[in-house]
Amino acid sequence: MFPIRDHNPSGRTPFVTYTLIAINSVVFLMTLDAINDLNFLATYSLVPRFLSEGFGYQGLVTSMFLHGGWMHIIGNMLYLYIFGDNLEDRMGHVAFLLFYLAAGLGAGLIHYASAPYSNVPTVGASGAIAGVMGGYLLLFPRARVDILIFIVIIIKVIPIPAWVALCLWFVMQLFGGVGTSADEGGVAYWAHIGGFVIGLVLTLPVFLKLGGPRFWRLHHGHPPHPEARTRWKPGSSVTRVPRIRRK
Repeated sequence: MFPIRDHNPSGRTPFVTYTLIAINSVVFLMTLDAINDLNFLATYSLVPRFLSEGFGYQGLVTSMFLHGGWMHIIGNMLYLYIFGDNLEDRMGHVAFLLFYLAAGLGAGLIHYASAPYSNVPTVGASGAIAGVMGGYLLLFPRARVDILIFIVIIIKVIPIPAWVALCLWFVMQLFGGVGTSADEGGVAYWAHIGGFVIGLVLTLPVFLKLGGPRFWRLHHGHPPHPEARTRWKPGSSVTRVPRIRRK
């Protein structure tokens, strides 16, 4: 199950989202060879043991712009592309950038707290992007998200509510975090969990400014675009995404 887009057009051009995608992509291409070098990782990745010993703090920031492989960068940037524009639209460009960095830093600190003496280097924007997903869940729980599903040789695209897609993703991270030791390497589940919760909390002021529960009631949890509320029926096309004029 893989999200490929949402039916939630943004009202302004998401310059920060596009810039973050560009920076991450350029850094990935520039570090394709270096990412396997231990000295490079020791300097620019997040190594929890280094923080416990009083150095390596720059890794909390630099690790957010490094990725370990093609699927890592493609998956992260796709999630940022799908969910980032709408949050940037609601928060504003500067506030969204600060939100993204804060979620990433918070996710890194929670990963550190889960295994403070781990020697395993961690890289990736997943914690910051998990924060974006948490904020999206709060503001647009019933936005339609097109999911690509692989069942053996069958490939289907179906739309599901954002709250289903995002809550399912979060539950998977919880199972992974509980069932895996944080110092074993692999997926940084607790960074994902922490980033998601931090993003949700940091979005609360925006949610309350929009009216809180009244904002949900006004649009029934859907994006505030009438076209985005169209109900999907089995067998109907799911390719038409509503369009609105951007500022």
